[in-house]
Amino acid sequence: MAHAPLTAHLAHRAASAHAATTDGAARPVVLAERADATVVRSGSVVAKAHAPGGDSGRLALRLSVAAHPLLSRVLLAPLPVAADPRSGAREAGRGPERRLLDTLPDGRPVSLWPYGTPVDPGAPEAAPWEAVGALLARLHAVPPVALPGPLPPMRGPAKAARALEVLRRTVRRTAAVRAVEAAWARLPAWTRDEAPPPRADALCHGDLHLGQLVRHPAHDGPWRLIDVDDLGLGDPAWDLARPAAWCATGLLAPADFGRLLDAYRAAGGTALPGGADGPPPDPWPRLDAPARALTAQLAARALVRAEAEGRAPDETDRALVDACSRIAGS
Repeated sequence: MAHAPLTAHLAHRAASAHAATTDGAARPVVLAERADATVVRSGSVVAKAHAPGGDSGRLALRLSVAAHPLLSRVLLAPLPVAADPRSGAREAGRGPERRLLDTLPDGRPVSLWPYGTPVDPGAPEAAPWEAVGALLARLHAVPPVALPGPLPPMRGPAKAARALEVLRRTVRRTAAVRAVEAAWARLPAWTRDEAPPPRADALCHGDLHLGQLVRHPAHDGPWRLIDVDDLGLGDPAWDLARPAAWCATGLLAPADFGRLLDAYRAAGGTALPGGADGPPPDPWPRLDAPARALTAQLAARALVRAEAEGRAPDETDRALVDACSRIAGS
């Protein structure tokens, strides 16, 4: 859990920005507390403390990309931040109206965002898979040369490798852990962040899941992608890989995965082969390797979480581990 001073600073930032655009005050609400991010909402504004120890320059560039007009129909745009006098942070050559990133007193980067309504986790049947497919297709079609740069690599494979590192360091070696490690060892080097990807020419989200979508304006606005911490150049197949992994492990209905793929193709998505006539080509030759990598990453995280909570792996955790066993034996 985050320390109280961190959430207090975020609440102050969000409340100040909210008060600048409305006459009323709003009670701060903690939306997320994780090692890599703490998020606090105050009315119409969300303040996010990003992971400590990261590359602030690359993060600032990613925020600039999110604010670019070419991404206005894809990504939620960040709000400008005014430097908090308590932080002592300044960004040379840029006025407060243009700054998208500041630093908290503890050194963590902070950004501000408009509040959007998230996907309802209690209504999986209403998940907006068509919107996911269309948003990804638009994202992958944006020409990188038209954006601020140089763009960093998409961080998906690096995060997968980090998940396996944490698993090895924090969880005792059980049959489940060995199955995840065996699956990981069979993956292509690029999916383990040990070699360049087969493609690195598309702007990719890097961490696509349903928690990365919000409606803005809240409640009834169009869907937008959020969380650009992993945004960068990479193979666009990676952004389709987590839903593919869910489908392969039985955690996502094939019909729902098909809705996503159909919308992606209809919107001109470039990650998959196209067909002018007849049924669309099989997507799995492109999705198989990254989907296997995401399966190993998700299984590793599930086992780390179970260990930290002092419990046995649950049904979902076991489904991911079983999928790793199949990968290892294939």
